[in-house]
Amino acid sequence: MKKIILALLLLVAIQALRAQTPKIVIETDSGKIVLELYDNTPLHRNNMLKLVKEKFFDSLLFHSCIPNFVIQGGDPDSKFATPGQMLGNGELPYKINAEINDSNFHQRGALGMARDNNPEKSSSACQFYIVTGRKFTD
Repeated sequence: MKKIILALLLLVAIQALRAQTPKIVIETDSGKIVLELYDNTPLHRNNMLKLVKEKFFDSLLFHSCIPNFVIQGGDPDSKFATPGQMLGNGELPYKINAEINDSNFHQRGALGMARDNNPEKSSSACQFYIVTGRKFTD
């Protein structure tokens, strides 16, 4: 009986932790994308939540779509882009310090923040990508 109660308590605790994981929803013409923001990247998580709350991403485009690799969005210049306009260089005036760790890796569905070749490996404050790479069956 004690084992059953312990298992139930563990299940409730796991569900409570899952409920606390912040999620954001991207609504597109092709449907909704639900993204979880993890606690082990608090600077990135908090920045994304701040920008979402400010409605920064509303009406921005996915300006780069590479099949079986990534889709990228968040360029503020894309909000009022004209057809054929080069996108991908718009930025906010700050970067997010690197939070690279071994538990997060790029797999299909992963969310990441874009970065250039800066030596600190700091991320863009606003441009993000979603890995769409092919699924592996092995």
